[in-house]
Amino acid sequence: MNEDNLNLIKEKLGEESVLQNEPMSKHTSFKVGGPAKFFVIPKNAEELAYVIKVLAKAKEKYFILGNGSNVLVRDEGFDGTIILIKDNIKYYRSGSNGIETKVTVSAGMTLKDLSDALLKDGLCGFEFASGIPGCVGGAMAMNAGAYGGEMKDVVCGAKVIDQNGKIISLTKEELEMGYRSSAIQKKGYVLLEAYLLLKSGDPNEIRAKIDDFTARREEKQPLDMPSAGSTFKRPEGYFAGKLIMDSGLRGYRHGGAMISEKHCGFVVNTGDATAADIIALIEEVQNIVFEKFGVRLEPEVRII
Repeated sequence: MNEDNLNLIKEKLGEESVLQNEPMSKHTSFKVGGPAKFFVIPKNAEELAYVIKVLAKAKEKYFILGNGSNVLVRDEGFDGTIILIKDNIKYYRSGSNGIETKVTVSAGMTLKDLSDALLKDGLCGFEFASGIPGCVGGAMAMNAGAYGGEMKDVVCGAKVIDQNGKIISLTKEELEMGYRSSAIQKKGYVLLEAYLLLKSGDPNEIRAKIDDFTARREEKQPLDMPSAGSTFKRPEGYFAGKLIMDSGLRGYRHGGAMISEKHCGFVVNTGDATAADIIALIEEVQNIVFEKFGVRLEPEVRII
């Protein structure tokens, strides 16, 4: 970012909202990653749109960061601007028409906080996402899903910022939500808010379903170790974790990175991994699985 743009953003957001050389290991669930050259923290949607407009006009490189749960930042860091939206751009509204309830939720709200708000309002259909460790923005961009549900099942539209900083509305069809993909991801949009359609349910039944999914996650996933969740996308006709396990890679290591012994679909940081260790392990697993089964695993985690 050049000096003029840096000053424009500082004037709009305040000096305290613009950091330099911020370690990304502090902001990602893998707990690794070098520094971001600039780290910007907008306090609302207006500031977010302003920052994107300034950076886009100057063709500056930027990346939107939520909970950092599906991101791997290289050890060299990010030579551009990281824009943090988690918790800063956070709001929730709902209104019922007697049959369904339309919920408006911001990009920076975590799925856990959204799930808690929906439970409080007695709205069902979102239980599948209650334990996904991300924000609404990331979940929409990749059409996050678990336990038979996906974001596309409950979404009816969204408001986004395009690459020129212009705010536009998208219908469900225009969002083009598919398996771990969406128009947001493909076209470089930044989510401002998503619109969900949900139905009323029994709070006790909703809570029971959330508790069941939570218990299953805790039993099967290595939640006690730094990771980015499922490392690989599900290849058509297969399960990534089973292919890795059947390749004899349970517990396989590269430096401080390891294939989880609890769930082979997870690469975990054993405590002293570098981003280079994790990337090397991902590539080794891809090559070994391909040699054994002829299936090329595609990473789900975003490497920047």
